[in-house]
Amino acid sequence: MKETLSKKETPIIIGAGIIIGIIAVALVYFGNPANMGFCIACFLRDTSGALGFHSAAAVQYIRPEIVGLVLGSCILALATKEFKPRGGSAPVTRFVIGMFVMIGCLMFLGCPFRMILRLAGGDFNAIFGLIGFIAGILAGVFFLKKGYTLKRSYKMQPVEGGIFPVVEIGILLLLIAAPAFIHFTEADGGPGAKHAAIAISLIAGLLVGALAQRTRLCMVGGIRDVVLFGEWKLLLGFIAILVSALIGNMILGYFNPGFAGQPVAHTDGLWNALGMALAGFGCVLLGGCPLRQLVLAGEGNTDSAITVFGLMAGAAVAHNFGLASSGEGPTANGKIAVVIGFVVLIVIATVNSMRKNEA
Repeated sequence: MKETLSKKETPIIIGAGIIIGIIAVALVYFGNPANMGFCIACFLRDTSGALGFHSAAAVQYIRPEIVGLVLGSCILALATKEFKPRGGSAPVTRFVIGMFVMIGCLMFLGCPFRMILRLAGGDFNAIFGLIGFIAGILAGVFFLKKGYTLKRSYKMQPVEGGIFPVVEIGILLLLIAAPAFIHFTEADGGPGAKHAAIAISLIAGLLVGALAQRTRLCMVGGIRDVVLFGEWKLLLGFIAILVSALIGNMILGYFNPGFAGQPVAHTDGLWNALGMALAGFGCVLLGGCPLRQLVLAGEGNTDSAITVFGLMAGAAVAHNFGLASSGEGPTANGKIAVVIGFVVLIVIATVNSMRKNEA
């Protein structure tokens, strides 16, 4: 099925965006960190910490929203006969790109989804992130026009496509059982300690996963399609998320406009922009944002599952080696990692564009 939808489905995309924005604000009301009702990068980071992949005590909690996203996508894909396991398109390259996308997100302190939610909460620092994000996407589009490709994927057995959703169920069971080897941020110990009840988070994830699967929502895809084809449908979904989340924040008193004192954010405009530029660039090379990768993994796409593992590895690397930013700003190691990330992605994009031209 095409990534873009017919014009008659534009109202469905906008409606889905409105619902998702409401869900994101509701999750904050029920306990998630402010301006972080939904953040794929943050939630994968927290889950990585809970599983012991990094030791940053402030961000360790298995986020049911991630499990719900994958299962919601999987269930709807099965119901609509869109569960089509595929894979084999440069898995190692996708893993590496996923790592650097996460490093860029943790420089900014949020994924494209959270960038929108930060804007809706009045965090003006996210404006710099948005500028950088668009610049990164434009860089990726430049290579797309040069013929960039990671080659085709191949049909796989259903059991192969079902492994990742089953893994997510196992992770959910670990959260519920809470064995001693699973790590949890202590009360008031950081963002990992702030979360809605498991059932609420899981239901929210299921709903967002199903809606995102149905509409093909992808912030990167939305901006890319506007640039390449003048197609606004996907981007309208995220504009709807922004508007509904903004209204929800105003109603609940969460709207706090300004730069300073924003939750889980820093005020270094340059590195906010560069972090999201790296993320945007990498997401174009991957063919979708972190949200889209989780949804595709739920549909049986093993390349996207590998990408998600790369994102989680990137979170572990970022926190184990002091690359992730904090409210005090970016780290020196993080700045070096972002620069290295640009070099690596440019090399990957160039080589895979040359291979296309040679073919």
